[in-house]
Amino acid sequence: MMLTALGLMSGTSLDGVDVALIETDGRQIKAFGPSSYRPYTDGERSLLRQALTDAVHLPQRDARPGVLRQAEQAVTVAHAEAVASFSTQHRISCQDIDIVGFHGQTVLHRPDRKLTVQIGDAAALAKAIHIPVMHDFRAADVEAGGQGAPFVPVYHRALAQSLNREGPIVVVNIGGVSNITYIDGTDTLIACDTGPGNALLDDFMYREMHQPFDTEGRLAAQGRPDEAWIARALKLPFFSAPPPKSLDRNDFAQLKLSAMAPADGAATLTAFTAAAIARIVPLLPKPPKSWIVAGGGASNLTMLRMLRERLAPATVEAAQAVGWASDAIEAQAFGFLAARGLKGLPLSYPATTGVPIPMTGGIIARP
Repeated sequence: MMLTALGLMSGTSLDGVDVALIETDGRQIKAFGPSSYRPYTDGERSLLRQALTDAVHLPQRDARPGVLRQAEQAVTVAHAEAVASFSTQHRISCQDIDIVGFHGQTVLHRPDRKLTVQIGDAAALAKAIHIPVMHDFRAADVEAGGQGAPFVPVYHRALAQSLNREGPIVVVNIGGVSNITYIDGTDTLIACDTGPGNALLDDFMYREMHQPFDTEGRLAAQGRPDEAWIARALKLPFFSAPPPKSLDRNDFAQLKLSAMAPADGAATLTAFTAAAIARIVPLLPKPPKSWIVAGGGASNLTMLRMLRERLAPATVEAAQAVGWASDAIEAQAFGFLAARGLKGLPLSYPATTGVPIPMTGGIIARP
């Protein structure tokens, strides 16, 4: 049975809420619906940055010390507003949507402590939008000993099946953290986080240039990467560990650049993200023939250039080039995952998160 699912995603880049409609049975994609975006305000983004700080020493998943309670309310309101705006803009009523997949805002991800925390009040959201809401997708995986991330690989596989191209194919999502899905036919699905995505670069731009991100990679394009710094950073144990593996947004925050011009700093952090992605290739079963880049990093032209240089002779394309809606993929994925969760289908696998057996997940909050 096909379901009309609305996916909501707010990533570790802290940019805003993506909304996307998808028609799916949780196995195949019948149709893509419209998508939209509700940016966080400067005040909301500042509140969430403080929430990340206050979450570092969280003792348990439901604790909300410091500004976390206030941040959770802000996240919930922002998502409710995003759904209301989407529904009005596209003339879609709540009766037209079977399920909403609500990821929430990750403030802490520590699978080694069996702890992953996404803030957002699903019960309040369900009441506000009058649609059942599936949430808490990662908890069951982490509780069972999995990494709890990445969670989009099953959706990447469904997308890749429509391309009809020779594998292996890798889909790389560059959000706050970068993660890959390695697809080789219908049987081989491997996934992991590869290292920083846009988080280090965005934080640098915010700190040095008072801008939320490096638009199209323009600042980085004017600079020269510090290759010695990148080589030292890549010696951290994470990069030589085999998949599956996952990261918290701030796992590399301790890495400090030496004194350099802003353009060189942006170039270095952009190149670090590209180099970390390329570092996964020797750890995969076969060298990929093609790479498809999604997420915010797909709009960074300097990032794409650096990836092409480091991943040659494989091809590197932005998701838009193969007909995918790059900015909407993660939101679409959580609509897809909500449909899978409703049917009890696996959301994660041993080769994607390290969980012992294929795991379903998600909890439903009803209006």
